Amino acid sequence: MKIFKRCKRWICPGLAAALCMLSLSGCTTHQDPVSRTDILFDTVVTITLYGPGQEELLDSCFALGREYEQLFSRTIETSEISQINAAKGQPVVVSDDTAALIEAGLYYSELSGGAFDITIAPLSSLWAFGEEDASVPEPEAIEEALSHVGYQQVHLDGSTVWLDDPEAALDLGAIAKGFIADKMKEYLLSQDVSSAIIDLGGNVLTIGCRPDGEAYRIGIQRPFAEQNELTGILPVEDSSVVTSGVYERYFYEGDTLYHHILNPSTGYPYENNLLSVTILSPRSVDGDGLSTTCFALGLEEGTRLIESLDGIGAMFITDDYEIHWAGEHPALE
Repeated sequence: MKIFKRCKRWICPGLAAALCMLSLSGCTTHQDPVSRTDILFDTVVTITLYGPGQEELLDSCFALGREYEQLFSRTIETSEISQINAAKGQPVVVSDDTAALIEAGLYYSELSGGAFDITIAPLSSLWAFGEEDASVPEPEAIEEALSHVGYQQVHLDGSTVWLDDPEAALDLGAIAKGFIADKMKEYLLSQDVSSAIIDLGGNVLTIGCRPDGEAYRIGIQRPFAEQNELTGILPVEDSSVVTSGVYERYFYEGDTLYHHILNPSTGYPYENNLLSVTILSPRSVDGDGLSTTCFALGLEEGTRLIESLDGIGAMFITDDYEIHWAGEHPALE
């Protein structure tokens, strides 16, 4: 399996589902930003570029995002992920990008010992988070779904993918946005863009710094608070910040909160006294994979994992709203 290496040089990063861009009006620059917001992957996507003649680049970025949505979405019947899920275990030949995304998902599934699992689809479909009628499934239904979860049954040989269990299904939602953000950044760098912000529904990835030479400032939302109530502000420069948190998608049944980060071993949401994990990394795909992985592992094991990696930082928020840092990170303002 290919190892996804990380840059050993620390670059100030950015954040995911609980992020908000602060005002950039303090920039002393003649380069006005060009920005566009649209809906992709069922979420709000905003891309901001600096410099003249950037409108066509925005067109290309959103076109790229739509192409990837057509490849990776589990809910679009013609997507390559849907084709794999509908193949009932038969081999499916996919594009190089889909193969690379699956490879990344398998890497984090293995790194986490299965705490992060790209075959979670039978369970995530059962819980139906985000839908009005979401409720706790029957125990028998959870047991049945669990019997089809296990990343070890996913096989990738070049661009050919197959699943051992005909009833198994892939869900790459926990890692796809990071992969797409990195691809957008790669494209913009090829077009000589030196200052930009890519925000894929909270996966914030920046190119360079602000045109005045200062770092971007990203506000981190306080869990369960209003959007303008912040835990703090991170300086962000040519890097990524991604958050996984219990407050992103959840519902109450009785007095119990059920959140969307499911344990592939039990079929129920993780219970580990964490509210969120924020990953600071050079690449957004690593931020996506590690934010879910570290949340699943919990504070102690997640901290040990981050400390074993080069150029990665993590901010854990426990249910007493205490902040715990691991690895490399900038000061929280």
